[in-house]
Amino acid sequence: MNRPRLFLVTPPAFDTATLADQLKQAFAGGDIACVMIYMPDASTKDIQAAADVLVPIIQDGSAAALVYGDTQAAGRSGADGVHVDKSPEDVKLAVESFQPDRVVGTGGTKTKHDAMELAETGVDYLFFGKLDLTEKETAHDKTLSGANWWAELFETPCVALAGNTLDTLAEVAATGADFVALKDAVWHSEDITKTISDANTVLEAHPFPEVD
Repeated sequence: MNRPRLFLVTPPAFDTATLADQLKQAFAGGDIACVMIYMPDASTKDIQAAADVLVPIIQDGSAAALVYGDTQAAGRSGADGVHVDKSPEDVKLAVESFQPDRVVGTGGTKTKHDAMELAETGVDYLFFGKLDLTEKETAHDKTLSGANWWAELFETPCVALAGNTLDTLAEVAATGADFVALKDAVWHSEDITKTISDANTVLEAHPFPEVD
């Protein structure tokens, strides 16, 4: 079935061994499209050390391993791609360096014009939702409206960040976003495997419209 898929984002700080075990539990729960290794305050050395451990686990789970904000660590660790949202120039450089063999994604846009401008660089996806904001139980209104607008009009895939529970997952899936991102809802769960299974059940109930 053609429907939204899960896009996991790691906590901003974590113990690598613990997260490695949590990832294995997550993949036991079902389909996961991508995992972003999100370490915004870490050095290249620390990001690469974590990625060296986590990337093979993610890839063994048949998901794409993405590194946030550090093209060097992404390249050296064998990750499948990078997420860059600092400036349009950085995004363009990443696209030139990584494509077509690896994925380049971006996000953090403040206006519709910014979103369209970044999409024109040739990125593989656009991320709606602020990675650095404290998560609420529900997705932010701007995330929902942005994803809904984008999914209806543009071909570049988009990701919409959900809240820290699964209760509003259906609302996020209903935007038509290609991927639904989860952070705290997964890593703070007492049963990660069940959380992923339950999330996939929700997403399966929101198939994309058939295109003639």
